Amino acid sequence: MSMLPLLAMDLEGVLVPEIWIAVAERTGIPALRRTTRDEPDYDKLMRGRLRILDEHRITLPDIQAVIATLDPLPGAAEFLRELRARMPVIILSDTFQQFAQPLLAKLDWPTLWCHSLVIDGKQRIVDYRLRLPDQKRRSVEALRSLHFRVCAVGDSYNDTTMLAAADDGILYRPSAAVARDFPQFAVVNDYHALRARIDEFCALNA
Repeated sequence: MSMLPLLAMDLEGVLVPEIWIAVAERTGIPALRRTTRDEPDYDKLMRGRLRILDEHRITLPDIQAVIATLDPLPGAAEFLRELRARMPVIILSDTFQQFAQPLLAKLDWPTLWCHSLVIDGKQRIVDYRLRLPDQKRRSVEALRSLHFRVCAVGDSYNDTTMLAAADDGILYRPSAAVARDFPQFAVVNDYHALRARIDEFCALNA
């Protein structure tokens, strides 16, 4: 049976700016700059973020107001549009539905699988709910079981299990630490090089 190529991509850092860094810059809270590029333990990272939001009384609308000012990374919308015309593309992200909608609109509504936030009556973010644990890896494994050959692209520690589960894993503009800790993955630093690598993947599996 012929196996069709499919692209699984991270969102933040690959197609759009890091949301939490933008919030850190707007609020002047340096601790919110910490992302999955710095902290491999996602629950530890999110619990720390929730504490900071509570301490500073930052609500969901406060964060959504920051997100509304963000645009996709330069060239990202065109890059994604071209790829979606050629093959199935699924965005696998550890962001949240309540954050992602404005950015998805600017990317022409790609398919996104991500998590959700728990919001109280005062619009405070009090918890988060994973779609499922290690959802990026498990999604790629499920897609491969459906006879897709998966090329996965990410930039952070939380992407590495997804990259390892894929037929080909690519790091896009990773931090020096991520690139050092995972030398088994190819590293590319712009969309031209990423497109070339994806073209190679598709040609090998044609």
